[in-house]
Formats: sequence, structure tokens, C-alpha cells
Amino acid sequence: MGQGLSAKKCDLKIIMNNNNHHTEEISTERLIVRRGQPFVITVNFSSPVHNYLKQLKRIFLSVQTGPQRSKADGTQVKFPISSLGDQKQWSARLEEQDPYFWTISVNTPANAPIGQYDLFLHASKACRLLGKFILLFNPWCRDDEVFLPNEAQRQEYILNQDGVIYSGTENEILAQPWDFRQFDVGIVDICFKLLDIGERYQRDQDHTQRKNPIYICRTVAAMMNCNLARILSESGTRECYDGTPPSKWLGSNAILQQWAALQCRPVRYGQCWVFAAVMCSVLRCLGIPTRVVTGFTWAHNTNSNPNVNEYYEEDGTLLTPDKSARVWTFHVWNECWMARTDLLPEYSGWQALDATCQKKSKGPSFCGPAPVQAIKEGDVEVDYDVCYFFAAMNAKCKVWIHMADDIFKPASICTKYMGNNISTKSVGSERCEDITHNYKYPEGSLQEKKVLDKVYRKTQTLQAISSRREITSIPTTLEEKVKLFIDFQSKSSLILGQDIPLSIEVFNYSDREKATDLVLGVQSLHYNGVPIMQLWKEKLNFIIKSNEVRTLQVFVPYSQYGKELGKNRLLRLTATLRDEDSYIYFAQEEISICDPPLTIEFPDNVLLYQPATVKISLLNPLTEPLEKCVIVVGGQGLIYRQRKYRIIEWPGFKRTTMIIEFQPPCYVQGHQPLDQAAQSHIQPGLECLQGWGIHNLLGQPVQCITTL
Repeated sequence: MGQGLSAKKCDLKIIMNNNNHHTEEISTERLIVRRGQPFVITVNFSSPVHNYLKQLKRIFLSVQTGPQRSKADGTQVKFPISSLGDQKQWSARLEEQDPYFWTISVNTPANAPIGQYDLFLHASKACRLLGKFILLFNPWCRDDEVFLPNEAQRQEYILNQDGVIYSGTENEILAQPWDFRQFDVGIVDICFKLLDIGERYQRDQDHTQRKNPIYICRTVAAMMNCNLARILSESGTRECYDGTPPSKWLGSNAILQQWAALQCRPVRYGQCWVFAAVMCSVLRCLGIPTRVVTGFTWAHNTNSNPNVNEYYEEDGTLLTPDKSARVWTFHVWNECWMARTDLLPEYSGWQALDATCQKKSKGPSFCGPAPVQAIKEGDVEVDYDVCYFFAAMNAKCKVWIHMADDIFKPASICTKYMGNNISTKSVGSERCEDITHNYKYPEGSLQEKKVLDKVYRKTQTLQAISSRREITSIPTTLEEKVKLFIDFQSKSSLILGQDIPLSIEVFNYSDREKATDLVLGVQSLHYNGVPIMQLWKEKLNFIIKSNEVRTLQVFVPYSQYGKELGKNRLLRLTATLRDEDSYIYFAQEEISICDPPLTIEFPDNVLLYQPATVKISLLNPLTEPLEKCVIVVGGQGLIYRQRKYRIIEWPGFKRTTMIIEFQPPCYVQGHQPLDQAAQSHIQPGLECLQGWGIHNLLGQPVQCITTL
């Protein structure tokens, strides 16, 4: 600063500030703060300040962010140091002064763009860079659009790095642990790199947009799977020989780090739950409260149409004549918490955000953020993409049977309704929480009927009017014709290696006996409704008397279905019944093939820095041996990164036990040493084991259990 007042050094008080701003887990070496909340710095001067009294009124701080900094758009701001400060805008308040140093409280506005900032000190006509800092969204600040009033929810939806993702079927929900690791070393830089690339792809270099959580959510969603410069490539139903199958990912860190190492080329491969999990990590890192949500029976690619069709052969084989709308067994997306200042106040709160690509008549192929409340109320005109979410969760699926004369005939009384169960991980526990009521009114309720009527009135099309009639009621003429009914009584899940017991009840409500032909079938299925192959079928002929209930029981041996289970281990059971009057009746049920339970024996107490052991035990439920298996172990704060233990050969019906040694490390995620408070979190220890899994390298996961 020439002969004027000169700053010798600046202490950014990183540890104190990061602790106050809930960012200490991201770093203790870089200043990372949240907007709308002040942070404190100390500036040391090379000579006594009182020697330059005339200059003091001309001392300012300034901040700047983005590649094209401008005072006009707010990416370059200069503000004085005063005794008061201003909590609503960039300001600096003198907290403490000494002849050689000033302690200054710097306030950031609650609507400032997030990003990486430079902080300067200006005196006279010279300036000096005091340091750099990262600014994030602040769910602890009432004036921030992402403010979340509940502390337990902030702990869960911002700070919790371990989670559970649900899959399976609506009758058998399966849980898989996921390491979000949003605060791992380097992740925050990758998140901002992701935003930079997303903006370049969209030809949007306006950093002032980064103040808006809607903009951030849409940019991140586009980068997951929909842009050419995407994070992940979608595998679809293809084999993944040239990448990692989606089912083998256990956390977000490896994906984001690999994307950065590949110079931002897509990582292979992901599917909906991987997209949602990685997006959850990114948005939590940036400060937007986010959770992962799973919906069971989801109509995909409807293009907001409430009608979906499924086509079957008479033997129950599912057909895929085109790539039109299809019923998924489950689908995973995100919810983000924010105020919707662009909409009515009632639309604030949770917003549905789906990074999985789908066909749309206009706009980008991802969906959201759509207010969950608008989805529930059927306000399909609301931005963004409420109509797509509503159709996916409220569509009706009609079943058509391909007859011998090449005509498709509708099956009687076989309607599948979407969105029967929507679930997420509970706050502060591993319990699965049903949040269907957030999206839909109770089935059959007056409120549900009003919403459906409202939606189909708004569409103003003949197709929509027809759809409304089909959803709200069954025509009387059809009711008079339906005299038979089929019901599956099978288990919703089985352990791998078990035979499938099929129990079917056939009801004859007519006033006369009926001669019937029944075809039972089992086929493997991808989670997105794409059939793999027909594995088993059996034909039965019988006469059922008037008002009789006939129960049929058969067994499908494991040898018939075990070789072609598919990645998601889903089986669809079908029953097609034709009576002597040529009416077709159809029933279906999906079951999950589950892994045998894995047991973990853990010490009652684990001490910091002290070696400990854990015993893992798992039974091979198959008659044949498994080869080239690997046990994958991870535990935040207990084990550095993931470990892999190979099993060369694992005999059939034999229990394998493995002793694993570990030592709680001095550093968690490369940051400051664990203190006594952190040490208390690893007792009794079982709660700290995250992301355990075992895979057969030749096939599918043998075991991937919920976090204990």
C-alpha cells in the first residue's frame, strides 16, 4: 500500500468459523462459510493504526466471485468497515481493535450467490488479497430460501453422510446402505466444477443465478445423466463389462472422484438410485437440504398421460412392443427443501427432483424441482414438471392379452395403480418412513376423487376425459360380465436358493360352473419393467363350480429361475385364466429374491487409536460353490476408504466367517483429529459400521445389508 496503512497478514480463523458454520467436516484448512451468517477475521498491520487516522475512513473490504466479476450484477461488491454492519447485505463490523490489529466481522447476505470468493482489503488507492473463502447455502439462516426450521432434520438432510436407499417391491422393501460422503476431501471443489461445466453446457455464465436454489437444483440434475457432459452414463438393461454395474456402487465419493479423474467424462454406469444418491451428495454439500425417495409402481415416460398399457402373451410373457410408457417396479428420485418465492407460499417445502431422463413434449429430460404439495393437490400447471410427477404416481395401467388371431384383448378386472408406496429414510434412524400421504390423498377418499376430477378437467382433451372415467369408476356393463377372479397368495420375498411356492385362488361368482384354462408363469424382470426372460410356466385345466373358491398350489424350483435372475432379482408371477365364454382374466405379483442374512459381531466398546476386530458371518444358501467373491467393508471414522477381501471359493451350504481388524484412525476424512466427543460416537460400535457388502465378481451382489 505504498507509504500508507499496510496489512501484514490476515487470520481467517478457519477452525472457529467453520465450526460456527457447520462446515468443519468439509475442511479445517480452508474457510468455508454459509451465507446470511457472519464470519470473523483478524487483520494484522505492519505499523500502528493510529498513525493513519486520516486514512481510516477510506478503508474498505471487497469480495468477488465468478469468471466475469462486475459491480453491476453483484459478483463484485465493495463495502466499508464500520462499527455497526448490516445483516441484510455485504458489510463489515469492527469487533475489536488494537494498535496493530483489527478483528472484523464480515456479514454475507442470505441471497448471495454461492461459490468461491476472493476477499480484499482496500486502503487509499491500493488493495491486498486477504484470502479466499467458499460460500454455501445456509439452512440455519431464516432469511435463506433453504432455511429448514427443524434441527434434527438439518442434521439428517445436510450433515448426515450415511444413508439408506430403498428398492424391491411395494410388499417387500429392501434397504441398501449408501455412503453419501458429501464432506470428503475434494468433494466441494468437484461440486463447483460440476456447476461450472453445467453452466458452460447451458451457455450460462451468469454467476448471480447461483443465489437461487432452483437454478442450482436444475443445473445439478442436468449434469447427473441428461447432459452430454454428464456425471454418469445410464446402463439401461445392457451388461456392464466396460464399467461398474450400478448395483455395485456403495457410495458417491468414488463416482465423483472418478468423474473428476476422467476429466469430466461420464462414469460407467448408473441407474435411477445411483443418480439420486450422487445428486443428494452434491446438493447436501452445497447446503440444500436433500433426501432420497423411492416410489413403488411408477409409470415412466408417460409424457404426463395418466394411462399406461402392459401387453402380455397368453402364457403371461410380458411384451415390450415399443419404448413407450412402462411401469417400473420402483423408482428413486430426490426431494429438496426450499422456499418457492416464484410461486404461492403453500408450494414451499419439499420439492421433487428427478435426474433420470424421460421423454417429454418440451423442456429438458429431467424433472423438477416440483412442489410436492402441488403434486398432491393436482396443480399440474405449476413449474417445474408437476404434471409428469402426478401422472407417474397416479396413472392407471391397463393389461392387454395378445390372442392367437394377433388381436390384443383387454383383461377383465386387472388394473394396476401407481404410487402405492413412497418411502424415505427416517430422521435420525434407519427406519423406513412411508411418506405417500405427502404426495397423495388416501385411496378412495373424497379428497382423492376431487383431485383426479380437477386434473382431468384441466387437461381439456377427450383422452383425458376418458381417462378420468376409467380411473374413477369401472363401467357397469363390465361389472356385469366379470364372474371370475384370481388372487395370488404367494410370499412377497424369498431367500436366494429357495424354491418358489405359488398359491393361487380362483373365485367363481357366477351362477353356473365354468370350464377354465389357467396358465401360470414366472419371468425375471428389470426394475424398469423390461422383461429378461420367461423362466417357467405351467398349464392347468379345471372346472370350477358356482360360488366355489379353488386353491391351487405349485412349486417353482430354484434350478428353474436361479440362472437368469437379473441385476435387481425381481420375478413377476402371472396367472392368465380363460373361461369357456372366452373372457380373459389376469393377475400378477412381483417378488424379490433376497440375500441370506449377514451377521456382524462387534466389540461392546471401541477405543480411539486402539486396534479392534469384527467378525462377519454369512451362509452360502446355494448347493453350488461360489467363486471369486469379495467382501467390501467401509466405515466412516473406523476404516480409511473401503477394503476388499477376496474369497477364492465358497462351498455350497457352508457358512463363511471372516475376522477383520481395524483401528479408528486419527483423522476422519483427512481432517482434524477425533476428540473425545467424536470418540463417544464409536461406542458400542455397531452403529458405526457403514456400507457393508459382499459381491460375487462373476454375477450379482450376494449381500448388501442395511447400515447397522
